[in-house]
Amino acid sequence: MTSASAQRMRASVTGLFGLLAYSILGIMFVVALGVFFYGRILASSMAAKDAALASAEANIDPATVENFVRLRNRLNASAKLLGAHAAFSGFFSTFEKILPSSVRFTSLHLSRGDTGGAKVDGAGVAGSFNALAAASNEFASDGTIKDAIFSNISVNRDGSVSFVLSATLDPKLTAFTASSVMAAPVTSSIPTATSSAPLP
Repeated sequence: MTSASAQRMRASVTGLFGLLAYSILGIMFVVALGVFFYGRILASSMAAKDAALASAEANIDPATVENFVRLRNRLNASAKLLGAHAAFSGFFSTFEKILPSSVRFTSLHLSRGDTGGAKVDGAGVAGSFNALAAASNEFASDGTIKDAIFSNISVNRDGSVSFVLSATLDPKLTAFTASSVMAAPVTSSIPTATSSAPLP
């Protein structure tokens, strides 16, 4: 290989590296321009959003905000009151479903114990011992009427069985819900309360 050929080869390699260097430089320049313009676009968008937010805040009526705060506080207070309110319609609905038709109550008293749990005390009459046993089994199977104790059991002349019931209620039976408001009234063997106040 002559010196002239070697010089031409070196010149060709040098030119190739130079072209590659200029290409890389051009790409970096284009990328830098893209980053610059993208940053300007983001800054412009952020400024527009800040301006819109400031305008919205300026248009807020303090009286409206105060009314919303009062409404929220009232709703929170109402939710707390409803959560502590006892609605016994769920108990009556369950009682009607699981109580055998041959068992009826002559009196029924619902109350809340010292710990806040609901209790039921009542007296009634069952058609037979088997009917009373069936009622006890239904209470145990349902699980929402707990610790049911039948006491003062006595057999009447007609073969019916008188008894006294004491039990505790699952909290969900007395929890206030929208469905409890719409619950149908109980019309089966559970007697309805009547007022003893004299008529005018």
